Amino acid sequence: MNEGAALRKALKEQGKRRVQFLTGIKKIRLRWLDLPLMRPYRLSYRTFENFEPFLVEVEDDDGNRGFGDGHISPGSSSETRDGGWTLLNRWCREAVGLSTADAKALVLKDFEKSKVAATAFVTALEVVEGDKLATIEKDVELPLLTPVNETDLAAIPREIDDWLARGFKTFKVKVGKDVDADLRRVAAIQAAVNGQATLRLDANRAFDRADAIRFVSGLDPEAIELFEQPCDADDWEANAAVADASEIPLMLDEPICTMSDIERAAAIDGVGYCKLKLKRFGGLERLRAGLDSVRKHGMKPVLGDGLGSELHSWLEACVASRTIDNAGEFNGFLKPRDRLFLNPLTFRDGAIHIPAGYRPELDMARIEAMTVRQEQFTI
Repeated sequence: MNEGAALRKALKEQGKRRVQFLTGIKKIRLRWLDLPLMRPYRLSYRTFENFEPFLVEVEDDDGNRGFGDGHISPGSSSETRDGGWTLLNRWCREAVGLSTADAKALVLKDFEKSKVAATAFVTALEVVEGDKLATIEKDVELPLLTPVNETDLAAIPREIDDWLARGFKTFKVKVGKDVDADLRRVAAIQAAVNGQATLRLDANRAFDRADAIRFVSGLDPEAIELFEQPCDADDWEANAAVADASEIPLMLDEPICTMSDIERAAAIDGVGYCKLKLKRFGGLERLRAGLDSVRKHGMKPVLGDGLGSELHSWLEACVASRTIDNAGEFNGFLKPRDRLFLNPLTFRDGAIHIPAGYRPELDMARIEAMTVRQEQFTI
């Protein structure tokens, strides 16, 4: 290469770096929030009194701002909150000054180390970039499901009537602790619903193979849409055995984090649904690709995280507005006592209603009050 060509190349590379700097990440603020719930949220593996999401706020050199969050649920996977917080601190420190594209690559390189933490950061970067999936182009109405909380069989009809009056048409029923008690409770809920809604049963991995098979064998399939994650996420054989024994299609949840997981689920007879959650897929674009893959492989996608904040629910709703035609499970925003937005998501008649062009604004005074730890990273 002659001297002139070498100089031109050097100037070109310098220009590229300058452009990258001018459109790079200027500031990142990382927060650990504490969101008290209105009432305890009971799962088979844990009862939550509060949600503790990590909030990532990003600002680029042009003044564009974005935010994303993720709630690590102890007991749901091997991820820990301390581990996710440590990784986020490292990624934030290394990402300042990079382009958003380079920052995403940095984070996704370590995706398997903490899927929830990685997703929180990547979605914040996608919002900064103005990703189309984070926008609402026309007015949307997205029906949600709601959990049935009552365990007293005599009180179940009153709770069902209350939910029906609020417009809900799909109910989540948690099972997995006692086969006989679960069967009695499901039957009581079916009687109270009386054809006015459908049920999704969810064991949250709590059954072993024998109890799960005994449970599905004792069910009346009337009005039951699906049975979610009966056995441990890693025990694909046990879940396949339950699917084979069940009249009701199974839905896999916790094991579904990658395209290969979707393909593996599709190969199991009796698995009719896959549930995807933004926090386990590494970003809006990756989530959209996963939902498309579920349909491509002959199953139905369900979307949503009942442990998500208002911010997380908004992002899942944005993706759902383009991809989902059944009840969403992104109802976590209804559980905390306080919202995160100055212009909160609107819920009425069993659905989220979002107007075209909606863009949330963080309620910084409220968020400051909810913040238990924070770090800031700047150039």
